Amino acid sequence: MENAIILIAFGILFLAGLALETVGRNIHVPRVTLLILLGAVLGPAVLDLLPNVVTDTDEIVAPTALTMVAFILGSSLLGSTLRAHGRAILTISISVVIVSVFFVGGGLMLIGVSAPVAFLLGAISAATDPAATMDVIGQSGKTGRFVNHLRGIVAIDDAWGLIVFSIVLTLVGTLLGHETGALWRGLREAGGSVLLGLAIGLPGAYLTGRIKTGEPTLMEALGLVFLCAGLALYFELSYLLAGMVAGTTIVNLAKHHDRPFHEIERIEWPFLLIFFVMAGATLDLRGLVSIGAVGVGYVLLRAIARIIGAWIGARVAGLPGREGGMMGMALMPQAGVAIGMALVVAERFPDMGETILTITIASTIIFEIFGPMMTLYALNHTSDERD
Repeated sequence: MENAIILIAFGILFLAGLALETVGRNIHVPRVTLLILLGAVLGPAVLDLLPNVVTDTDEIVAPTALTMVAFILGSSLLGSTLRAHGRAILTISISVVIVSVFFVGGGLMLIGVSAPVAFLLGAISAATDPAATMDVIGQSGKTGRFVNHLRGIVAIDDAWGLIVFSIVLTLVGTLLGHETGALWRGLREAGGSVLLGLAIGLPGAYLTGRIKTGEPTLMEALGLVFLCAGLALYFELSYLLAGMVAGTTIVNLAKHHDRPFHEIERIEWPFLLIFFVMAGATLDLRGLVSIGAVGVGYVLLRAIARIIGAWIGARVAGLPGREGGMMGMALMPQAGVAIGMALVVAERFPDMGETILTITIASTIIFEIFGPMMTLYALNHTSDERD
C-alpha cells in the first residue's frame, strides 16, 4: 500500500509540476517559487496532504538532486572559463561572503543583538541556494558573461561560506568558553569533500564516455551521482562540494568528452521537482509570524549585503558596478545550507539556538519565495554579452 501511495503521489506531483511550469512561463514567475509554494500548501503548515511515506523519500531525493546540480555547477568551471572569468568569480564570491558576515553581524549588533548571535547569523547569511539559482538560469535561457560569472560564483561561494562559518563558530565557542574544534571539523568536511570529489572525478574522467563515444551513458551518469552522494553521506561530507569537484575534474580532464553532463541534465528535473516541493513542505509558514524585528533586520541586511558585496567585488575585478549590483540580486536565494548551519549552532549553543534557528527558517521562506524572482529579474536586465 505504501508503495502505491508513493507512486500515485509522485505521478500527481510530476503532472502538477508540469502545469506550474506552464503557468510560470505565462506569468513570468520562476517555477522554483511556484513549486516551493505548492509544497508549503500541501505540507503540514496548510493542508497536510503529503503522506509521511512520501516526505520520507526526501532523505534520498535531496542529496541526489543536489549532487546532480553540483556536477553541472562543476562543469561550468572549465579551464577556459576560469582563465577568462576566474578573477571575477573569485573576487565577487569572496567579497559577498565577507561583506555578508560583517554587514549583517554589525547591523544586527547596532539594533541590540548580542555579538555571538549577530555574527553567527552573519556567517549563516553567506549561504546561498545553488539549486534554485541554477534552475532559474536554465529556465531563463540566458547566456553570456553574466551567466558565466553567476554559475561560477554559486559553484564556490558555499565552500567559502562553510569555511567562514566554521571560523566564526570556533571564535564564538572560544569567547563563550565552550569546547573548540569547529574549525577543524569545518576544514575536515571541506578537505574531505574535495578529496572525495577527486577520487570520483579522476577515474570518472578517463573511464566514462567510452561505451557511447563523446558522452557518458545514462548508467554511467547515475552511477557517478549516486556514488558521490552516498559516499558523502556515509563519511558526513558535503555532497555539494564533492559533486562540484568531481564535475570540475571530469570536464577539464575528459578530453574525449563532447557533452560530459548531457545525461545528468536530461534526468535532473524530476529529482529537483520533488526536492523543491519537499523543501516547501518543510517550511512552517507560521514561523513568519514569530520572526520579530531581529528577523526583519536580518532579511533586510542580508539583501543589502549581497548587493553591496557583489558590487565591491565587481569593481575590484574591473567590471561595471551595475553588473555587480545585479549579481548580488541574482544571489538572493537561501536554502538548506543555511538551515544546516543553524542546526549546528542549535546543537552547540542551545541557549541561542532557538532564536537563530527560528530566524533562519523564517528568512529561508522569504528568500526561497522571492529570491528566485530576483534572480530572474537580474538575468532579464543584464545583456547577453559574449566574451
